[in-house]
Order: sequence, then structure tokens, then C-alpha cells
Amino acid sequence: MHPDRRLLTRSGKQPVLIVLHQERSSPGRVGQMLEEKGYPLDIRRPVLGQSLPDTLAGHAGAVVFGGPMSANDPEEFVRQEISWLNVPLKENKPFLGICLGAQMLVRQLGGKVEADREQRTEIGWYPIRPTEHGRLLMPWPKMVYHFHREGFSLPHGAKLLATGDIYPNQAFRYGENAWGVQFHAELTRAMMHRWVVHGAHRFVLPNAQQGREHLEGRMIFDAPLKAWLSDFLDLIFETPQRAS
Repeated sequence: MHPDRRLLTRSGKQPVLIVLHQERSSPGRVGQMLEEKGYPLDIRRPVLGQSLPDTLAGHAGAVVFGGPMSANDPEEFVRQEISWLNVPLKENKPFLGICLGAQMLVRQLGGKVEADREQRTEIGWYPIRPTEHGRLLMPWPKMVYHFHREGFSLPHGAKLLATGDIYPNQAFRYGENAWGVQFHAELTRAMMHRWVVHGAHRFVLPNAQQGREHLEGRMIFDAPLKAWLSDFLDLIFETPQRAS
């Protein structure tokens, strides 16, 4: 075991459950930052048949990441994962859904996941604007990185934290401890290069940016996004949450 890993597991903090959706997917900067904050990672991949825990009593919370599939897909693991989200909701455990993870949370809460009427995508860097509730929580970046073809409705009872131009619901909070974001702050530089290469066939979709724009945008917009992510993870996992 890496010596740094030993130090992290001695922090006294429970692990964070990390749910990924491809064999080679990575939790990226979310995983790096959580480990730096003292949280071990318990990584599971339901798409490969790995089970999710019946309770999060032994975890500090959970993060469900994105993936190429849709929250509307009929695959059994998608349905089971959406159903499983009742566990962190029922136990009031810190939960973060990123892109697909946020869309799964919306489905669990009775909302809809669907494409824009004109089939427009957000693939690349696009602006977001915090709502009043979002501004009260923390500062937000002006530009964020997206890679999606579907958006989601705001679930009943959820509070919108940030909005966008094409897909208006970009970040929300449900109850005390459940959070969803449509965009990706977790990408390391290496991850973005992989996405630009392997996702290049999607750059022809309506409103998608070309690969060079993804990489050029990173040089301009990534530092504020990275700083926001660290603060956002503190808000979710380090701050005792109360309904507000």
C-alpha cells in the first residue's frame, strides 16, 4: 500500500462510495480531492456486476459519476442504480450526482431526463449562472465543462443552484444532503485529452464544440472550476448540513 494511502485511512473518516460506469473510468479530481481531505475511496462499477451496499452506515457518503448511457436506458443495472439512490436519500447521507449521476437522482425523485427540443448538446465549455440560493451557498465559476446530450427537469421540492442557456437546470440541491450537477469539474488534463479523442465523433452534434475548443477552454476556465470543486466537496462532505 502506498504510504500516503495508509495516512489517509488513518484519518478516522469513513470511505466515500464512488460509483463509476465504465471499466476504465476514473473519479479524477473528485477522487484526488476527497483523498486529500482524508476520505478513502470505495470504488464500485455496477455495470460490471459489482454490487452497491444496502446501507451507507459505513460510508461518509456517495458520488455517482457520468457515463455514455442514459438514465432512461432499459438496462437492468441502470434501473437498479436509480432505485438504489433511495439509500442515501432515506439515510440522509451526503450524495453527489455528476451528469448521469444527477440525472439518475432526478429519475429517482420523479423528474424527467430528456434532450433539448432541437436536439442541441452541451459538449465543451458553456456558461452557468448561480441562482440566489446558489449564490448564498458559495461562489460559482462562470464557465464549466459539459459532455451531454440530455438535460433534466427540476424535481419537486429541489432547489435550483445554477442555470444555463440551453439546459436551464445545471445544479440543484434536494433536502439537506443530496446534490446534482450537470457539468464535469472532475476531469484531469489526461482525462480531458481522452474524452476529446474518444468522443470526437460527437463533435458533429448540434451545438457541440470542436476538440481544440475543449483544450483551449481548459487553459482559460479550468482554474476557477477546480477551486470551486474543492469548495463544493467541502460543502457536501465537511459541512454539517441542515435544511435551509
